[in-house]
Amino acid sequence: MVLSISYRSHLYVAATLGTSCKYSDKDQHLPSFTRTSYIRMKGRTDAPQDRGCLVGICFFFLGLGTLLPWNFFMTASLYFQGRLNTTEWSNGTTVVRKEYYFNNWMTLLSQLPLLVFTLLNSFLYQRISAAMRIAGSLVFILLLFIFTAVLVKVPMEEDRFFSITMATIWFINSFGAVLQGSLFGLVGLLPQKYSTVFMSGQGLAGTFAAIAMLLAIASDADSETAALGYFITPCVGTLVTLFSYLLLPRLEFAQYYLNKGSKYEADTTDELLKERSTVENGKLNGHANGTVTSSTTQDGDAAEAEGDPSPDGPQHAFLSMEQVEKGQAKASVLEVFKKIWVMAFCVTFVFTVTLSVFPAVTADVKTRFPGKWERFFISVCCFLIFNINDWFGRTITTLIRWPCKESRLFPALVASRVVFVPLLMLCNVQGRSFLPVYFSHDAAFSVIMALFSLSSGYFVCLSMSYAPQLVEPKDAETAGALMTFFLALGLSIGAALSFPLRALV
Repeated sequence: MVLSISYRSHLYVAATLGTSCKYSDKDQHLPSFTRTSYIRMKGRTDAPQDRGCLVGICFFFLGLGTLLPWNFFMTASLYFQGRLNTTEWSNGTTVVRKEYYFNNWMTLLSQLPLLVFTLLNSFLYQRISAAMRIAGSLVFILLLFIFTAVLVKVPMEEDRFFSITMATIWFINSFGAVLQGSLFGLVGLLPQKYSTVFMSGQGLAGTFAAIAMLLAIASDADSETAALGYFITPCVGTLVTLFSYLLLPRLEFAQYYLNKGSKYEADTTDELLKERSTVENGKLNGHANGTVTSSTTQDGDAAEAEGDPSPDGPQHAFLSMEQVEKGQAKASVLEVFKKIWVMAFCVTFVFTVTLSVFPAVTADVKTRFPGKWERFFISVCCFLIFNINDWFGRTITTLIRWPCKESRLFPALVASRVVFVPLLMLCNVQGRSFLPVYFSHDAAFSVIMALFSLSSGYFVCLSMSYAPQLVEPKDAETAGALMTFFLALGLSIGAALSFPLRALV
């Protein structure tokens, strides 16, 4: 499942890298942000090729690895509920035992770390190197997956198993949150298409987990062996992710961009200093001669204006320069929020609705057709359908972007998704106490899930891509940070709401 999305953090990368700019003598009026970007680009004409698309493949696996913890624990809900059996037989009668609400707690403890580490990012990133954050997180995720696989063979009392599993989920998703934020910063150094490849890997992580569960069920092995094979799969996936990261510095193409900080910043500084010196000398010479050369040109012709011979002339010119620099300063967080608050509401609301019923409610839906299909029902109709349609909803935004970002219909359509909450609660959810079942057929549940997940992916992707477009390019990073926070907030609110909504069924 792509809830990240991450959707998380990627929005300002796509916004700032997705635009190209050309610079010539006619563009002296461009802001320093654009001019600096151009200077960096000038030195990249001899950039090496990504031979065999190895860098793209590496980033695909890195994207896949960031969401393996969330998806593999979520998709394995049947295994965990089996070990946390809520009923037992005593003298021929069923005795109801403790209800653990595994899906609810799993969702909450998976999403809270994302919110926490979104707030701690600035602290961590300043004190711990990117290599340590990424490689270290992957090693700990691998160790926790191995621990979970070993735990399959260890008989344990239910309360202890529940506590250990919840602690594992918290820590593995904490490392996943650090990993995800760090990798978004890394992929942002490369051309934008690698951000797209990275997010495609994230989008297919849920599908990968669902297929792994289907293969484990179809293996006809006993439940313990099937669960062991299932949890060994993300161990292999995490290992491949780690090797992909370690391979990047050895690839010439990746090396070229990842080392640009040391190579190009010096060139940028030198060239900007030279330009500034030239411009200032030109202005001072102009004032000395009683004229000021205008930096704004039209149709390629330089225009000269007579300077004010009075003592206030030079002062007026330099005040104008200060005003320009002030105009290029980044806006405050509050000013940026006022421009993107609609998109912030949209991404928060979409994830609030999604996480409030998925998977806490949807994973408890039962099929009307008992038998062999019953074993595959949840993996196919809940997890596989959700992940495929969520990924498809995100993908089609490259072709369709409706409504536009200024339209009032956009937040209205996002708010209308709340209708999916009662629709899914009225499906054949078992373990119900209050609500009746109106949609008992498997097909009805599948159609609702498809529309639910398609709209989730579509509106999340639009919200995240629209937000940076509502601010100046210099404020795109601030908009990205804000949207990442509200994305994490929506995930956490949805996870918290899953408790009362599941109790209402």
